[in-house]
Amino acid sequence: MHPNPAFRKSPRDRDIAFVQHRSFGILTLNADPAPLVSHIPFQLSDDGTYAEAHLVRSNPIWPLIEQPTAAKLIVSGGDCYVSPDWYGVADQVPTWNYIAVHLSGTLRRLPSDDLRGVLDRLSAGMETRIDGKTPWKIDKMTPAVYNRMERQIVPVAFDVSDITSTWKLSQNKPDPVRANAKSGIAAHPMGAEVGQIIDNIDG
Repeated sequence: MHPNPAFRKSPRDRDIAFVQHRSFGILTLNADPAPLVSHIPFQLSDDGTYAEAHLVRSNPIWPLIEQPTAAKLIVSGGDCYVSPDWYGVADQVPTWNYIAVHLSGTLRRLPSDDLRGVLDRLSAGMETRIDGKTPWKIDKMTPAVYNRMERQIVPVAFDVSDITSTWKLSQNKPDPVRANAKSGIAAHPMGAEVGQIIDNIDG
């Protein structure tokens, strides 16, 4: 997390809303000789205290959580390069603006009977965001095909104990300077989901 307090003032409910919107992150777990990392879709509860997901059974994280284990879930959003020339003032340096939220907590296994509910809730959470489309449901699948695929995945829960975030959007600059940076980003986007940065750079 960036140490500048100007980038660390996002309220908890804003962080939760951002994580819920993304619903995709990087799960990390300490291991020997190096941490394990997995990119996963997930669903976070409205109060930000609980997330559920599934892993491929062959994921090396799965054997390490026979008992609840400390882990982090990292969620990032828009990011973009900011040229010092765009600020319109002297003595600036190149930088990168971004949004990142870290969830710390405990990863644990769920009973296998919970898998169908986890899958139903995750797919429903995504499908209902698609305007004008009848939501896809698992019932559309051939039962034999679903049963074969289900045997390859396992349900997990993540109990969230802490949420920290960085919203680095040039808040440490005067408003006219930030507006200049916003114009530069819009004209020369270099990064991912730059539109999200532009929308948030004034917030």
